[in-house]
Amino acid sequence: MAVSASKAGPPPVSPTTLVLGTTNRKKGEELGRLFGAAAIKVRTLADFPATMHVEEDGRTFAENAAKKATSQARHLGCWVLGEDSGLAVDALDGRPGVYSARFSGMGATDASNNHLLLEKLAGVPEEKRGACYVCHMVLANPSGAISAESRGTCRGRILPEPRGSAGFGYDPLFELLEYHRSFGQLGPVTKAVLSHRARAARLLLPKIVALAETGELA
Repeated sequence: MAVSASKAGPPPVSPTTLVLGTTNRKKGEELGRLFGAAAIKVRTLADFPATMHVEEDGRTFAENAAKKATSQARHLGCWVLGEDSGLAVDALDGRPGVYSARFSGMGATDASNNHLLLEKLAGVPEEKRGACYVCHMVLANPSGAISAESRGTCRGRILPEPRGSAGFGYDPLFELLEYHRSFGQLGPVTKAVLSHRARAARLLLPKIVALAETGELA
């Protein structure tokens, strides 16, 4: 019995397809909304079962983003947007930083990471609970060369307990001071304007549009 093309393997990869370098569904949806406004055709690594595993062993968000973008771009033969982001807490000397997703160890979840963060900040007064969300984005072409990159940040404060259920990661604990609410309370529409990822995307978007206009990426 013949196997239909849709079941035979991953969707065809065109050199002009922009692949978002993540398998995280929620992050992929957020990035898709940010770049979809420019009518750029986007997919995520979840669409390609044959993607390679990239060890995130860089010392900075920039190193990890570049490694993910260039490695996957060469492997897939298409444009890849690599992104690395996380939370830097003042009272913890910038931790968890690049270890944000695995802060609580092997098998870490959003809940376990949030619990550990609150544990480490126990007794720290409100005025010393400052934190910064950081996002670094790198765009690599099909040969693996870096074509553009950007960095976005968002300052806030770590709450003593989670508030709201929107978003992911540390969002329920990350309070935007000017709104007196967490990202978990503000929801995706506000986050799409104010977040570290949104700010990095806005800086990178004109470069992506320019590449699309020249025909290199469409």
